[in-house]
Amino acid sequence: MIRWALLATALLLAGCGGRHQAPRPELAERVPPFARLPYEPFSREAAVAIAEREWRLFGSKVDDDPPGTRSPPLPDEKPERAEGLWQRVGEYWWEGVPADAPEAAWTGKHDANGQEFSADLDENFAWSAAFVSYVMRMAGAGDRFPYAVAHYTYIDAGLGGAYAIVAEPPETYAPQPGDLICLWRGSRAIRFADLPARFPGHCDIVVATSQSQLDVIGGNVDDAVTLKHVPVTPDGRLADSNGTILDTRYPWFVVVRVLYER
Repeated sequence: MIRWALLATALLLAGCGGRHQAPRPELAERVPPFARLPYEPFSREAAVAIAEREWRLFGSKVDDDPPGTRSPPLPDEKPERAEGLWQRVGEYWWEGVPADAPEAAWTGKHDANGQEFSADLDENFAWSAAFVSYVMRMAGAGDRFPYAVAHYTYIDAGLGGAYAIVAEPPETYAPQPGDLICLWRGSRAIRFADLPARFPGHCDIVVATSQSQLDVIGGNVDDAVTLKHVPVTPDGRLADSNGTILDTRYPWFVVVRVLYER
């Protein structure tokens, strides 16, 4: 009886802490307690360490080539479809995105019905936003981050102040480890001034900075979790004072500053 009383007291104290919130019922069976409560403050160090862990799991791939210049892998050689890795992508979906999203049942090669889809259709099952959401969830963001299946959802949310994120122009803010840098994809160019907007996009997580470049990690890059290097100005920004992006390979247009607790 004493043991149960002590346990009950400990749980009550944990629930009263300023950074703890009552777990939502729909998360009870999909997010581990250390992330759901969370056990520790939401931190840059945690987000970076988790992103780097996933990068190592996928073989520590680096791709600094301009997009479209590498030959794509054969369908049966895509990392996201390999044993052990398609399941990991499924965990990004299951633990990262909202519980009521049909995409939560996807994997690296299965649809929501558990049917394997053709590797030629994998663009319809892009998991880069699920990867970002997973990292933020596991790092203890709790209700501070708008978990989503599309990047524009949390980019736009960074304009409103309801979450612990702020959308910043690339010429005014120097990304820090744990922040996100984002680009638009598709036929329509998107600028920071166009936000909020719905658009196909991609975001990477900054894991290291220097005077000349950022190290960033993203999901669903080369069908894996991949690192690339992004040039920056001497003060660490993606664009110069005129708004010109230094990286000629990718149309970066917004930085999502994450307001970590530490």
